[in-house]
Amino acid sequence: MHLFRGDNMFFNSEEYVSMFTDMMSEGLIVIDSIGKIQIYNKKAKEIFGIINHGKQCHDKGKIKAGDIVIIGDNALGVDDGNLDSKKLQSIGIYDENIQDGDALIAIGVYKREDIPPVYRLLKPDHFEEAFKLKTKYLGVDIGIIIDFINKIITIEVYGEKYTMSYINSIGHMVIVDGNTKKMKFYQSNGYTARDESISDILMGKPYRAKGENSDVLNVIGKNIFEIHKGGSTIKEFYGVARGENISYQDEFKEINGFPTMCSLIPIDRNGVRIGAALKVEDISEIRKVIDERDKALQKLEKVERELVEKKALKRAFPDIIGDSKKMEYVKRLALKASKTNSTVLILGESGTGKTVLAKAIHENSESKGNPFVHVNCGAISSNLLESELFGYEKGAFTGARSEGKKGLFEIANGGTMFLDEIGEMPLNLQVKLLQVLQNKYFYRVGGTERVNVNVRIIAASNKNLEKEMSEGRFREDLYYRISVFPIYIPPLRERIEDIYPLVNNLLPKICKKVGTDEKRLSAEAINILTKYNWPGNIRELENVLERAVILAESNTILSKHIELPKSERILSPKMIMPLKKELELCERDAIIRAINYYNGDKKKAMEALGIGKTSFYEKIKRYGLDS
Repeated sequence: MHLFRGDNMFFNSEEYVSMFTDMMSEGLIVIDSIGKIQIYNKKAKEIFGIINHGKQCHDKGKIKAGDIVIIGDNALGVDDGNLDSKKLQSIGIYDENIQDGDALIAIGVYKREDIPPVYRLLKPDHFEEAFKLKTKYLGVDIGIIIDFINKIITIEVYGEKYTMSYINSIGHMVIVDGNTKKMKFYQSNGYTARDESISDILMGKPYRAKGENSDVLNVIGKNIFEIHKGGSTIKEFYGVARGENISYQDEFKEINGFPTMCSLIPIDRNGVRIGAALKVEDISEIRKVIDERDKALQKLEKVERELVEKKALKRAFPDIIGDSKKMEYVKRLALKASKTNSTVLILGESGTGKTVLAKAIHENSESKGNPFVHVNCGAISSNLLESELFGYEKGAFTGARSEGKKGLFEIANGGTMFLDEIGEMPLNLQVKLLQVLQNKYFYRVGGTERVNVNVRIIAASNKNLEKEMSEGRFREDLYYRISVFPIYIPPLRERIEDIYPLVNNLLPKICKKVGTDEKRLSAEAINILTKYNWPGNIRELENVLERAVILAESNTILSKHIELPKSERILSPKMIMPLKKELELCERDAIIRAINYYNGDKKKAMEALGIGKTSFYEKIKRYGLDS
């Protein structure tokens, strides 16, 4: 096709050229040798926002005194028409601290000095993920959010959102009519080409209408710099049209803040440069897809890491039953503790499984092949505990063996000493234990020879040791020695969702112990177990299940076989909580029971509960039941 005719370099058959170029899937811009636009096809207009048929409409017009101006700008002075502190004075902002590159969110009234503006600044070296302002200004509900992570600026007026995404920088603006309090202008892509940057508008330049019936900016015959305001690619484009010998194909270039893939082609006729063509392909959508893909991959990697971690925790702690978030946290702490030689303090009520956890930490440590010695400090009388722990020499006291005796610390040498219920240890023995922890040696009762030991201490208590310490029953220095790595095991009532896996784990063992065929619990029986307070925790659950197994004649344990103390079904005054919280707990328990009853089938659980899909999954997320 001959694009030019004669010496005047006008384009031939303009109507047909426009028709054919508008059919292209890439944008095409052609300029003559003096920079005037001769072709600017439909796709190029769409890429650079010259065509704007947005859903949100407004008429053409100009800003007027008294109009409310709302600005969201992620980098002042860049892609906003060189907005600066001087131009911001038109909306009442007088601030010498405002500099190029600052992020700004601002609300002010145009040319009304009597009405103070509301604004906030962030310096370029900030580490914020998002910058927000939400307020009612002159009776108008306004919100501004600059999302630095997803690179989106959203201005909200009366709940209506005006959103613009950006690659590097952007200046976003909404104007509300001062009289009617309705939106009269909003910023959109292509504002540079339309002379509608924030600076342009604040300087009183008119803006074009938006919507289905808005007129399209006529760019044919205009100088390329009127539409694209410069930039290295446009200057290069103009230089080639003027005679420079540059050409390239499919190179990444940024024009007016839009990422594009460009091809630059010189146009010659009879050896004379008569213009240049720039083919552009919008890759912002491709970039969005890539970003979405990257986010999906990151999410997948996170899920995979969590899955690997769950499997690792399951392998490491097969005897610690519970999939609740609280128990997963306990397992993660325990795994970390097992990889160190630090002293561990396990806290929790009686029956929560402190001994099982202590043994699991030992079994996952480097000393797993060495002894694990369990001592219940509350089960041995105080006058015997010292000799049990540290041993004695022959003749140390009346009734002592003639050959003397090794203490449990010596037996545990190279391994782990588990001091259960350490809060019951007498003060005099606490002093001796502190010396062992500090010096790694001790003396037997009645002995003068030093006994060196290398023992890892794991202590446990169901008491509040800090309270014991403040009341003088536990040494402060010992407390800080043993609580290097504290792990708190939550009571069963705080992790009701673990009852189902606990029952599944305990029932077969109990049936085997009792000597009966395997039995299962009915839904009603499970329901009773989830409503109970469990003061005795897992140990009590085991006892209740054992009794139920004995009472049930068939293979199904019914609600009548579950015997619980009635007094424990009544909450104590300490456990009374606000009604809203109580209702939330009931709702959460109902969801857990339904999911458990239908073996994890959430669709059936949802139908049984009689709630919609959206509501159901919102509650799942709110109560942390995603897993």
